[in-house]
Amino acid sequence: MTNGKIIVGVDGSTPAQQALRWAGRQAELTGSSLVAVMAWELPGAFGWAGVPGLPQDLDLEEPAARALAEAVADALPPQQAESVEQVVVMGNPAQAILDRAEGADLIVVGVRGHGTFRATLLGSVSHTVTVHASCPVVVVRGTTEVTE
Repeated sequence: MTNGKIIVGVDGSTPAQQALRWAGRQAELTGSSLVAVMAWELPGAFGWAGVPGLPQDLDLEEPAARALAEAVADALPPQQAESVEQVVVMGNPAQAILDRAEGADLIVVGVRGHGTFRATLLGSVSHTVTVHASCPVVVVRGTTEVTE
């Protein structure tokens, strides 16, 4: 029998760090592997007529990969952090999480904000993921502390 897979969305925010901690603890409890996913997108102004193109040497994936590695190292114990699969993709964050969650047992996301309306309970990424996921989704709110 193979162990499960937990996908966690990471964007560098405090709620994402809390989601990483929660997912890390769940992975320990279940023996699941942990996959941390960070997506990046081109700035909106690029590609419009009259706006200069991207510089040839501009690398937006490398800073995202560095930010993901730092987030994983900050949120998880060193031994666990080393075993986390880190995935950086260009594209929509919700779609990146959903794509990596094919066959996963669980998705974990943090809530970054309230979206357009203050009364909204989920942000756009967490909302999209919960609506379209093919597996259970945990939305982490508040502080998550891991006890040793």
